[in-house]
Amino acid sequence: MDYKDKLKIFDSHAHYDDESFNEDREFIIKEIQEDGVIGVLNCGASFDGAKNSVKLADKYDFFYAAVGIHPENANELTEDALKQLEVLAKNPKVKAIGEIGLDYYWEENPSKDIQKKVFRKQMQLAEKLGLPVVIHDREAHKDTLDIIKEFPNVKGVIHCFSGSLEFANECIKLGYYIGFTGVVTFKNAKKIIEVAKNIPLDRMLVETDCPYMAPVPNRGKRNQSSYIKYIIEKISEIRELDSIELSKIFIKNTKEFLKI
Repeated sequence: MDYKDKLKIFDSHAHYDDESFNEDREFIIKEIQEDGVIGVLNCGASFDGAKNSVKLADKYDFFYAAVGIHPENANELTEDALKQLEVLAKNPKVKAIGEIGLDYYWEENPSKDIQKKVFRKQMQLAEKLGLPVVIHDREAHKDTLDIIKEFPNVKGVIHCFSGSLEFANECIKLGYYIGFTGVVTFKNAKKIIEVAKNIPLDRMLVETDCPYMAPVPNRGKRNQSSYIKYIIEKISEIRELDSIELSKIFIKNTKEFLKI
């Protein structure tokens, strides 16, 4: 199959501002566009990352930005930083608040109380601006669900989804999309495969989280948006559907999520 001619990709979560792209960023961005990538949502994980995501979105027509503070950087969200995020979010290429949420995996992360406080502040910002959110949830399913329930007017995506089918369905009921990374191609990915098999197609997004999470056959390498074709192939196998038709569904979902 010639993906350049047929399969198109909208990467709903990437980090091309990451330093691992410093040597060849322009080359890679040109390459992925030639490989059928029609859109990229670049997500800020730090305050600097948010600013750089906006710069990328301003520079490249097919790039959009999400601005937010990742839970591991929760201490960065001062009142001044929150005000500056709001200013950044008013750029027309900014389509979401993110990457925000909770990460209880790393002990060196800020405390759970600080993470939850910062998560709520950014959910409030999203509600104020009428923007969707990109949520990071690692080993924090219950607290994540409790907080998103506090903001019924805010919708978004649970990116790099790692929960159960039951948890996925709870998030979908609240108006959220479920984000699938290269993990769905891994041999031990039984839980996410069950989710991919059973949730509605119109609630699914595909993403790289690049430079991380490269799918098989590129596992362990630096990830890039064109590798989403392997994620789509795997989901097409799971759902017994044509990969080209799936790619069209995922693009439609992403555009609806970002209101573009």
